[in-house]
Parts: sequence; structure tokens; C-alpha cells
Amino acid sequence: MKTKIFAFAIVFLLSLSISAQLDRSIRPKQGPAPKINLGTPKMFTLKNGLHVLVVENHKLPRVSATLTIDNSPAIFGDKKGVDDLLGAMLGNGTTTISKDKFNEEVDFLGARISFWDSGASARSLSKYFERVLSLMADGVINPVFSQEEFANEKDKLLENLKNQDKDVKAIARRIQNIVAYGKNHPYGEFTSEKSLKNVALSDVTDYYNTYYKPNNAYLVVVGDISFKQAKKLIKKQFKNWKPADIPVVTLPKKAAVKKTTLYFVNMPNTVQSEVAIIETSNLNKKQPDYFDMLLANKILGGSATARLFMNLREDKGFTYGAYSRLQLRKYAPSRFSASASVRNAVTDSVVVEFMSEIKKIRSEKVSTTELKESIANYVGSFVMALEKPQTIAKYALNIQRENLPEDFYTTYLQKLNAVKVDGVQLAANRYLKFNREAIVIVGKASDVLPSLEQLHYPIVYLDKNGNTTKKPEINIPIPEGVTATSVINNYLKAIGGVDKVNAVKTVLTNYSATIQGMNLTLEVKSAAPNSVAVAMSMMGNVMSKQVFDGEKGYAEGRGQKMEIKGDDLESMKSDTKPFSEKGYLTTAKLLKIEPVNGENAYVLQVTKNKKAYYSVKTGLKLKEVETRKLPNGTDFEQAVNFADYKAVEGILLPHSMGMKMGPQTLDFKLNSVKFNEGVSAGDFK
Repeated sequence: MKTKIFAFAIVFLLSLSISAQLDRSIRPKQGPAPKINLGTPKMFTLKNGLHVLVVENHKLPRVSATLTIDNSPAIFGDKKGVDDLLGAMLGNGTTTISKDKFNEEVDFLGARISFWDSGASARSLSKYFERVLSLMADGVINPVFSQEEFANEKDKLLENLKNQDKDVKAIARRIQNIVAYGKNHPYGEFTSEKSLKNVALSDVTDYYNTYYKPNNAYLVVVGDISFKQAKKLIKKQFKNWKPADIPVVTLPKKAAVKKTTLYFVNMPNTVQSEVAIIETSNLNKKQPDYFDMLLANKILGGSATARLFMNLREDKGFTYGAYSRLQLRKYAPSRFSASASVRNAVTDSVVVEFMSEIKKIRSEKVSTTELKESIANYVGSFVMALEKPQTIAKYALNIQRENLPEDFYTTYLQKLNAVKVDGVQLAANRYLKFNREAIVIVGKASDVLPSLEQLHYPIVYLDKNGNTTKKPEINIPIPEGVTATSVINNYLKAIGGVDKVNAVKTVLTNYSATIQGMNLTLEVKSAAPNSVAVAMSMMGNVMSKQVFDGEKGYAEGRGQKMEIKGDDLESMKSDTKPFSEKGYLTTAKLLKIEPVNGENAYVLQVTKNKKAYYSVKTGLKLKEVETRKLPNGTDFEQAVNFADYKAVEGILLPHSMGMKMGPQTLDFKLNSVKFNEGVSAGDFK
């Protein structure tokens, strides 16, 4: 029921993780670059235009097949979502077999078959591959698009969109694509609730009949199968797939940024900002300085030992990680991006450091050591990848799709080793046009906008759909007579009244959440005046435990035990149980009003490191944010969002609590509550 209950357990788990990390200051010794002997897949083409690549590998009795339809991207406009629905509906039965029987047979064979809007894949033991390939081909060539399945898949996608609409990372990715390519470009379009509702079943069938064709498709088969056998099976299963003329769309071009501009999206509920620096260019693998730019990016931000990571995480502790990335596009300009998720308080500083590092790699030559280590890193990754037969197929497919020289990969290491310090700097200057970047920030305006304005970049304000909007309102006036005390009293009244709250001496609560498909359970016991015991379990096993008896306490997990000391101990001593608000009456200060989850909230500084947010309309608590330190000294903010208030014995309690645990977003549901029973003094020993 309190932020620190969760936050302390999370800090403890993170501290154990950090202590187990390798010493990055010790770098592995470089070895000589090995010679490459890259195998060549056998190829053939069906009369319908389907290109087939076969890589034999008889080490294990399994085979995989991957279909890639290499069409230029389509523009969907106000019906964006057609492609999502097609991908969702493929594989839901065919004209020859029902959905249930299809899935039952795949499960019985221990196989995996997947479909999407521009391809499909299948994998199985080699003895079952003939049947599995026939099921995949049947799903590709003879799909059934029923109105019932259409409605079901549409409802699922609409529900997913509602969740994404609250996901700061998902919104940040959307805005970055829009800023880079424009809303009317296939890479800038996004599926919205409005556009998805515009899609009819006929749109899906029309899209399938127009674009899901073999004459611009590649089928890659890898594994324990002979070329002769593969050719026979594929001809049998795919010969009836009819080709057709596939429309080619002229893609719109977005004007390049002429002056560095900051694009800002206000997300009032977030405790961190998503920051990205974006540029587009004509970089591709056929450019003579491709390998120079590859290494420039590697040195700048391509790994956990690169400049951005070492600066923003290791040196300054602004973020868990900062990276840069090159995203090469076949049908559009390639994109460079440098990005990080950062604390609100350092958002402006992160922008400054990003820009400083980009400027530095253009204006100063990288060191010989940096270059050698980056080359060695690529060499190691390249050689390890060659151990997988799928790599041979992937490289051969890249050569075909991207029209690369036949020796592109056999001379890969030779070209890497030929890169010089001067070449890295020249490539960085060519593809990173300093002072022409798009800075994209999705964050909380009231926390970050005043400092961002001091950077003196032009600012374009966008909503979460990429539409230009007005500058968000930051300062909302506090009504006369409202104080921290009145806000707390109003909260106590809203949840049931002071008398009911005072009558509760102990509380036993049980929460559950799902993380990566696994069940997470949280049991919290609290007793007046300030004792608490928390046990976090996963799959029935206790992962961490925290106990505080009012004077002293400890946290335990992964076989290690830590005594609670310092600020954490003082904070727990000052807290009141089971309801923190009783203690806040003497400590809270009213700071401001700001939006939370679409409604205005009073923001109270309730302790030295914690803020609480109470609805102006209902008086209920909407959120708590606590600033804490990891063992390495890095500050981070732990937020808990409260919702779905329901009465339990006359007291309103939030039955849903959303929070982040490292990179994971958790939604805890309240399963059970007991007042004045189930808790004893022995629970706090």
C-alpha cells in the first residue's frame, strides 16, 4: 500500500544484479582476424517466381523454412491496420483444414508455424517436415478470412492499442518514426483506434489478394534435408500459388531538418523521459564508406563500452543505458538514432551530452585503441554468427534482396580491418550532419520543459499521435484555502473517514502480477504504529523479503541479507502504518497541481524523497513517486500508480497498482485484504 514497500525490495534486487556484473575495465585481448570460408546455399526459382534458397545442415534432425515477401511498403492512410489484421488472421485455418485441427496437428508434431503480413515460418523435426511444410503452404495459399475471426482479431488489436496508448516507450517510438519519415510515409504511419475501426474484412482480403504473392518472395530452408528433397517438396506445395502484378507505390519524401529542432510530447504521468537524437541519410551497404560508418557508430554508442554508455551511465549515472543505432532501409532513407530512457531531472543534461558526443566524433579523430577494439568486437560477433547455418542463408538472402556484391560477406572482415581513423571521422561527418538533428523527447512537461527551453532549440509541440499542438500548460493555480493538511484530510474522508481508518490496527494484503509469463505474488503485513513485512514470491518461491519492526529491519533475497540503514531506516521509522497519510499530516507540503492519468492532482512533498498525488476531483491518491539510490550511487525514481478503488469493510482501497520493476512494467491486482486479523508481532521479527 506504500511506495517504499515495493521500492526497497526492488533496490535490493537491483543491487544484487549490479554486484554480479563483470568488470568492464578489463578488456579481452584481441586475436588475429580469421579467414572466412562462407558456404553458398543452393538456389532455384519456381515458375511462379518464388525464389528458394536451401542450406543443408545434417548435425541435428530439424529443419526450418522462412518465407519473406519483399514488396515495397504500402501506404494505408486512414485504414492503417489492414496489415496488422492480415498477419493476425493468417493461420486461423484454411479451405482444407479448420483452425482447431490445424493447431492440434501442429502441436501434436511438436512444430511451430507462424504467419505475418509479409511472410511465414515453420520449424520441426526433419521426419515431420514434409507435413509441416504442407501446413505452412496451405496457410499461405488457402487462408480462410471469416467475419467471426475478423471481429475477434480486431477486438484483440483494439485492446492492445489501448494499452500502448499509455506506454511511454511505444509512444516515443511512434513519434520518432513520424519525425524521421512523416505521417504519410509507410515507416511513419501507425495503427490507431480510429484507423483500425475503418478497416473492413474486404480490405483485408483485398490486401492479401494484391500483395501476398510469390513473384517477389523468397523461401529459405535450413537444416537436415537434402537439396533434392527440398526442391521436390517445395515444388509440390507451392506450385499452385498464383503470381500477380504487385503495385509499386511512389513513396513521399520528407524534407531534411535544416536546423536542429526539439520535438516534445507531454506525458504527465511518466517519471522518466524518452530521449532520442535522429538523423536520416543515404547510407547503405553498397556505399564505399559503409564500414567506416559502421565503426563510427560502434565507437559512439553501439555497445555497453561505447562513449554514450560510458558517459551517461558509468560516469554520470543518468540512465541504465544509452546507445546509438544505424537502421538501414531498402525503400527509404536510413536512420541514425541515439537514445536513452532518463530521469526527468537530467533530461536537459542528457540532450547536452548526446549532442556533445556527436559533435566530438565529427570534430576529433577516434583513438587507435577504440578503433581496434571496435573492429575486434565486430570480428568476434561475425565469426560466432557463422557457426549457425541460418547465418549462411541470411547473408545469401541479403545479397539477393539488397543487390549486394557476391563477395560482400566473404570479404567482410577484410573491409573491417581496412578501416582507418581518418575514414571513421570522414564517415561521421558525412552521415551525421551536426546542427541538423531532430531531438525527440517524450516526457513530463512540468518537470522537464523549463530546463529544455534553456537549451534554446526551436521546440515543436506534438500530441502522442504526432499532430502539432500548443505548448502544454505547466502551472495550474492552486485554489485559495487549499493546503497540504486539507488535501490529506480530504483523502482520509474520501476513503471512508478518520474513524474507520483509526479503527484499523493491522492489515494483511495479497497482490499478484504477471512478469514475462510468470506469476509474481506480493504479501504485505503491516501494523500500527509503523511495522511492516513484505514477501515477494515468483512461481511459489520467495524471491525477496523485507521486515521492519518499528526500530530496525532487514532485506533478504538470493541468499543474501542486508540490514536497513541510513536514510532508508529513518524513512521507515517516520512512516505510519497501516495508513501513511496519518503521518503525512505533520510532514507534507503542497507543491502544485498537475495532470495525472487525465485528471488534475495536488502534488504533495510528503517526505524528503517522496511525492504523493491526490485527485482534485475525488480526493483519492493517484500516484506516489519516491527518489532512491542504487548501491552505485545512481538516483532513480520509483513510481506507483493507484486505480480501481473499491470498498473493503467500508474503506476504499486501490485494487490496481501499476509500477515499473527495472525495465518491466507490472500491474499488481489486489486479491485479498484482512483488517485486524492474520498479523502478529512475530511477523516483524
